[in-house]
Amino acid sequence: MAVPARKTSRAKKNRRRGNQQLKKPAIHFDRTSGNYTRSHHVSLKEYLLKKPIITKANG
Repeated sequence: MAVPARKTSRAKKNRRRGNQQLKKPAIHFDRTSGNYTRSHHVSLKEYLLKKPIITKANG
């Protein structure tokens, strides 16, 4: 059986769990729509205002 030889101390356990915090999302104020939006995400309003990037090639 996999049983630890010694008890894990509180300090060692807390150091291991130090990276498990919640991160707040990156938001910014968009001047075109006038709303706060998440970075690198496109809202529906922005999608409707701007021209589509991909166009169908005739062929």
